[in-house]
Amino acid sequence: MIRLAVVGLGRMGRAVVEEAERRGHVVTARIDGATARRGFDATTLGDAQVAIEFTRPDAVVGNVRRLIELGVPVVTGTTGWLDELPVVTDLVRSKGGALLHAANFSIGAHLMFRVAREMGRLLATRPEFDAAIHECHHRKKLDAPSGTALALQRAVREGDPARPYPITSERVGSVPGIHTLTIDGERESLSLTHAVRDRATFAVGAVSAAEWLVGRSGVFRFEHVLFGDAS
Repeated sequence: MIRLAVVGLGRMGRAVVEEAERRGHVVTARIDGATARRGFDATTLGDAQVAIEFTRPDAVVGNVRRLIELGVPVVTGTTGWLDELPVVTDLVRSKGGALLHAANFSIGAHLMFRVAREMGRLLATRPEFDAAIHECHHRKKLDAPSGTALALQRAVREGDPARPYPITSERVGSVPGIHTLTIDGERESLSLTHAVRDRATFAVGAVSAAEWLVGRSGVFRFEHVLFGDAS
């Protein structure tokens, strides 16, 4: 059993609360966006051992900074802020804190990234194929391309850096998330697709990451939880 605070009470935040309580953890604080903007302190967090943050690209860095300064390890699934990761990393290390960030907390997505690296390596010698990424999310998702699509692009380009792998984005309805890497030639086509049927899968991963992060220090990715490394 761990004590955790949840920062951000949108659909993902609510799913995290439900999953944490299902596992027998104690949710010591439920901090909505308005409270986060006003600022929170150690009392607000209720002696939390770790915090899980799902908010907005324009709020995440401030939230993470505040949590680290308060000595609370942070798991964040908010996307659209990684340009500021080097500065946040310096803060985490200077404070001896802990941060785990991921664009996607589903196991299937991370298996896809690993397969994509190998596909890229093999495609590097096959100029007769074109390749592209398409992602589709619900209409309320703010960032485009998605963090997962960018992670997929980075993964496949590790093996095939000369090919651009352009991304197209679609925002429609209530789709939790679909990502497809398509390899297309004159006479054949191959697609690698990951589709989320229920956003609870992200909550399961985020709570698992929080359990793993307690007692550690440093900056991590979800690959550390799943595979013991971030390669």
